[in-house]
Parts: sequence; structure tokens; C-alpha cells
Amino acid sequence: MTRDLLGRHRAVLPEWLALYYEEPLEITHGEGRHVWDSEGNKYLDFFGGILTTMTAHALPEITKAVSEQAGRIIHSSTLYLNRPMVELAERIAQLSGIPDARVFFTTSGTEANDTALLLATTYRRSNTILAMRNSYHGRSFSAVGITGNRGWSPTSLSPLQTLYVHGGVRTRGPYASLDDDDFIAACVDDLKDLLGHTRPPAALIAEPIQGVGGFTSPPDGLYAAFREVLNERGILWIADEVQTGWGRTGDHFWGWQAHGRSGPPDILTFAKGIGNGMSIGGVVARAEIMNCLDSNSISTFGGTQITMAAGLANLSYLLEHDLQGNARRVGGLLIERLRTVAAQVPGVREVRGRGLMLGVELVKPGTDEADPQAASAVLEAARAEGLLLGKGGGHNTSALRIAPPLSLTVAEAEEGAAILEHALRSTIQ
Repeated sequence: MTRDLLGRHRAVLPEWLALYYEEPLEITHGEGRHVWDSEGNKYLDFFGGILTTMTAHALPEITKAVSEQAGRIIHSSTLYLNRPMVELAERIAQLSGIPDARVFFTTSGTEANDTALLLATTYRRSNTILAMRNSYHGRSFSAVGITGNRGWSPTSLSPLQTLYVHGGVRTRGPYASLDDDDFIAACVDDLKDLLGHTRPPAALIAEPIQGVGGFTSPPDGLYAAFREVLNERGILWIADEVQTGWGRTGDHFWGWQAHGRSGPPDILTFAKGIGNGMSIGGVVARAEIMNCLDSNSISTFGGTQITMAAGLANLSYLLEHDLQGNARRVGGLLIERLRTVAAQVPGVREVRGRGLMLGVELVKPGTDEADPQAASAVLEAARAEGLLLGKGGGHNTSALRIAPPLSLTVAEAEEGAAILEHALRSTIQ
């Protein structure tokens, strides 16, 4: 059955639509932190639909909210008042930390970042954007144009002029040997030098932890230091929280809060986890920025009632059950367990991340050369033992990405770590 579906997939869908595993699997249902495939195999899910199943699979509170809303009305568009949309916007505006915040809902993180770019370039009257090396911001034409990751950037054509800044990857690049304070100082000096050679940019867009880039991040405080430079020149800061938002990092509700000394971002984008699988993305910005557009607009599917009902139920569950705290506690145990394993496996270069957003970077033993083949082999071996992982990385896809639902238990974390340990030891010599 799976091979038949794979053949049909290949016959009708694009070749560039990526599939994991030599024999791709069809996930048919899930519960809690587990999913099942069409052949009845059970897996512990350590990737959550690319960080999207934030709380749990088949969470009854969300299922009930979606079912009840579907029985009333599913969709009406933004041309009509929409109570669930207003209620979720109120909660997100308050949680964002942005003063006088306005919220616009989209259907994805890509569309959210598109909107943020539209707002920033219009507000600043500039099409120059600062972005981070190793970054990823979506698959639309404008989002690809600011993506600093060759593996996910199929064209160099863009409506924007993009300039790439140092700092998103702590342990690689020209400043890797510096201590944290000197690293930040060097990146700030590089930013100042860059700004001296270009027309005034509209904004800097940055993921506090780079997702597709392999869960890399700078030292805490880098973007606060950048913000001081940007503020002097009126340049906006866009925090791409599509993967870091909603408490996943454990220490903070938003990733930008690790860099909050200079205040919140001007624009914040979100998606993925808030819908727990339903298509929700969005933008939060100060009113003067959000309202700078001088023509009409709508969002046909952004903020539709059924997705807003899911978002409200999901956010309520997250806050009421302190899943941010759970991410901090369980994630802290998991990263220490994985670091203990890594110390005994020569092909593991680094275990990094925070909360339940962890990366394990693999290299060819005895070198600093990325090893994407090893990452694929570990993915296959883990799947064979009942664990689903993700992949990522900059120059080569050589980092394993671990991002389970935030309700992960200690026992499940231990189970997943044991499977991953065995997969690493059995594939990396």
C-alpha cells in the first residue's frame, strides 16, 4: 500500500517536494507524543510535523473546539467580524510584549514573513533587507530572497536587496574562536561596517534560533546589541518566531526574550505551533507600522473561524499546563543525556539548543567536515527502532533536529534518548 501511494505521489507531485527515508512512511493517526503509520508501526514523535504539533497529537481539548466550531461555521473571511479571531488576536497582542500591538493572521509562516517584509519596506521606503547567514524564512518568492541557506534557496532572483550579517551560528565561521562577549562585539562591528556600504535598510530579520539551519543560535544578547545599532538608524527588527515561539525554548515564551535588553522587536512573526497542526500564521507589529499600508487588503483564509478556535484551545492548554516550564525541565534533562552520549561518539560535533528545540550536529570522525550521509543513516536507524527525528544544517544537512510536542514526559525523553544513542553508536564508527 505504501509503495503504491509513493508511486502515485511521484507521478503527480513535484520532484523537489522532499520526503524523508528511503522508504517513505504514511502517518495515519497519532495520540499524545506518538504516531502510527499505515502498516501499524508506532513511533515516538520527536519532530512534531516540523515543530507544528506543539502540545500533543489528537489533544481532546482541541478536537472538541474544532468540532464544535465546524458545527457552527467554518469560514466567512475577514470581510466580516469574527469573534474567535478577535479573541485570539487580543491574547497574542498581550503576550507579544510589543506595545500598542496589532495582529494580522495568515495561513503560514511563509505568508507571515511575506507580510512582515511588506510592512517593513513600506514603512521605511526601502527594499534593502538585512538577514542572517544560515537563515530560513519560507518558500515564497520574497522569503526565498532573504534565506541565507543555499539548500533551501532555489533562485537568486528577488524583489529585495538582501545583505547577510554574521552571528547566527556560534561555533562556525570567522568569529567561532572568540568568547561570547568578543563574538558579539565582532558581529556588531561587522554590522556597522556593512551599514557604511549600503543604502539605509528597511529591517533586520532574524530567527532567535535558526530552525532549518540546524537549531543554531548566537550568544544571548547578540540581537539586543544589534538593536542598539539599528535603533540609531531607524532600522526595524523583525523576529521570526515561527519555530521558537510559544515557550518551546523553555527559558522564554519568545526566542527574542533572550535578546530583550534593548526591548521587544518592532515586528514579530509566528506560525507552526499555535495551530497544533491547523494552518495559522501571523504578524504582530506596533500600530504605526501595521497601519502604514495605504490600500485595502483582506485575508481570505487567514483568521478563519475553525483555525482560530483551534488556536484558542491550543494556547489555553499550553498556558494552563505550563508547557513552557515542561519544555525547560524535560528539555534540560534531554540535552544533558544527549551530551553524555555525544562525548562517547566521535562523529558528534555538538549538541546544542534549549528547551525542546535541540540539534545534534554530525561530522566525519576526526574532522570538522559535515556528514550528511551519517545524518540520513541515523534517521533511518532511529525510525527502525520507533523514533522520528528531523534534519537540518547550513552548508550540508548534517544536524539532527529534535522538537517533540511540549507535553513530552521524562520517561518519553529517556526512551527517545536511548533509541537515538543506539542509532548513533550503530551507524557512526
